[in-house]
Amino acid sequence: MTELTQPMPTKPPRSQWANVWDQFRSHRGAVMGAVMFLLIVLAVTVGPLVYWNNAQYVPTGRDFLKLRDMRPIYILLWDPSAKVDWLYPLGTDNLGRDTLARLLMGGRVSISVGLTAMILALFLGTLIGMLAGFFRRLDGPLMRLCDLFLALPLLPMILVASVLFREALSAVLGPEGGIFVLIVCLIGVTSWMPTARIVRGDVLALKEREFVLAARSLGTKNRFLITRHILPNVLSPIMVSATLGIATAIITESALSFLGFGFPPDFPTWGKLLNDAVDRMVLYPERVIWPGLMISISVLAVNYLGDGLRDALDPRIRGR
Repeated sequence: MTELTQPMPTKPPRSQWANVWDQFRSHRGAVMGAVMFLLIVLAVTVGPLVYWNNAQYVPTGRDFLKLRDMRPIYILLWDPSAKVDWLYPLGTDNLGRDTLARLLMGGRVSISVGLTAMILALFLGTLIGMLAGFFRRLDGPLMRLCDLFLALPLLPMILVASVLFREALSAVLGPEGGIFVLIVCLIGVTSWMPTARIVRGDVLALKEREFVLAARSLGTKNRFLITRHILPNVLSPIMVSATLGIATAIITESALSFLGFGFPPDFPTWGKLLNDAVDRMVLYPERVIWPGLMISISVLAVNYLGDGLRDALDPRIRGR
């Protein structure tokens, strides 16, 4: 009898991450969102280093009268033949500060707050969800804590905490550093609940799988079960939660700054630029449009990015 020989494979099998990339690449909205968000991050990171044009300095005397309330684009929309000064492409505010430079600097602060608060919320949510799902004794108390935070009016609570602690932190870390730490902690501590519930549900399903039961039967300690077998398998929902958390943090920081509970008046953020422009919104509507447009584009790009990651990382959806 002759042995049956199997044909040798012509090419190595595709990895899981290659399939994830193919699925993500087929999602046009996710690709556009990723490109747009990367461009925004690059602009607010490198832009203030390249384009530094009277962002913080307030001119005085004749310079102040000459530079205040410039609006070249708005003038060209009404009179294309008018001569404008393109040294300030988006115009200046009522103090003569360049709008484009302040948008770039404000975006650096808003994006930094969003990323840092997302990391904090992700850490807390993953830790609490992992403990609640793996240890049955901790499940009830931790989930009741999660329900308590979900039932609280978060925005009023953040406003009250900002008023109570901003002076103490500003005295220790400085006006900008203290407010940055305060806002990041407030947003992170009040945004971990969705991640915790998602991680808990996945851990409850994973700890009954065969590979976890086999590792437990071999005497593997709980910390190694969590870090080596369970945590790598819940990274997909954590990554999706991370992208959506950035959008939530950016909106919350902008709302705080718009209400006057954020950074100091001379420290620009997108929400603070909106707050400064409200009083003269009828005369200068473009000052509201630019920061509002940046907030909207950033949040929309991050949401599309999260949708694409969710579809690419979920094996039940992949390939549709």
